Amino acid sequence: MSPAALAAWLKEAGQPAFRGAQILDWVWKKRVVSIDAMTNLPAALRAKLDECFRLESLEHAHTQGAADTTRKFLFRLHDRRYVESVLIPANPALYGEASDRHTLCVSSQVGCAYGCKFCASGLAGFSRNLEVAEIAGQVLAAERLSGERVDNLVFMGMGEPLANLDNLLAAIVLITGPQTLHLGARHLTISTAGLVPQIRRLAEHPQQIRLAISLHGATDEVREKIMPVNRKWPLAELLDALDYWNSRKKQKLTLEYILIAGINDAPEQAVLLARHARRLHAKVNLIPYNTVEGLAWQRPPAAHCAAFLKTLERAGVAATLRMEKGHEIDAACGQLRLQQETAEGIR
Repeated sequence: MSPAALAAWLKEAGQPAFRGAQILDWVWKKRVVSIDAMTNLPAALRAKLDECFRLESLEHAHTQGAADTTRKFLFRLHDRRYVESVLIPANPALYGEASDRHTLCVSSQVGCAYGCKFCASGLAGFSRNLEVAEIAGQVLAAERLSGERVDNLVFMGMGEPLANLDNLLAAIVLITGPQTLHLGARHLTISTAGLVPQIRRLAEHPQQIRLAISLHGATDEVREKIMPVNRKWPLAELLDALDYWNSRKKQKLTLEYILIAGINDAPEQAVLLARHARRLHAKVNLIPYNTVEGLAWQRPPAAHCAAFLKTLERAGVAATLRMEKGHEIDAACGQLRLQQETAEGIR
């Protein structure tokens, strides 16, 4: 619950307002696993809380670990559906070998309805939006399971975050609130396939949240082969919405671009991508395609990826070629989905 919602509930229950701060401290700071552990609350209030609420929005079902210490968590939801989160260690090239920074890739939906052609998350279709507690709860669960502090969040897991915008923003209240997780908004990045109306709405949000665009094509013709959403909101409309974002926000945009052999990796695409990036003052994150069972795409050779990167850099664009993490456990970009046989094995 948000602090405001909890305060309203306590008032209706005839409880003093200061109980709200006590409860939030137990849940978000002390991370208790039972309401009975909230020892400074009266027994009658603990009984009422136990009757009305549950402390855990997610049940840990399975963890996979990769050689690079990336960990993928499978969570069972209250309706027996599943989602995945990925805890990613810092890149030493950015933070140094001694860095203990961790980024959590958070899911926002069970499945996905947008059908991006490189992505595993939508292969089984869309089931439902995640609830507020299920989104924010992934952070608490990942920290508890790993024993690590989460420093950054990327809403790039299962689902399209902006298709669940109301719940996402309510979860961000919990994630950034001083009485709750208290993670700075600048440490949050929301990724979208390009939902234009929601981008404009998010631009009006007061917090300086970062935005990443799954672009993957520098022309409508190429992008539509990969991103069905482009038929509804073509590139010109998306770029206009991003111009509006830039007029409202200080944080630099990121253009995510998965390199797929023979589809979007031509030199001409690099030239046009550089033009879009310069218009938007955006940085570009190049990601060699990660293999997904059931999809026929291939990643370009390493030299081809490097040449694509060089074209962007020569055009004056800040660009990186991402070294994947978690590929061998299907936790890399585009690989998150519920493997049915995994879920059946742990039920």
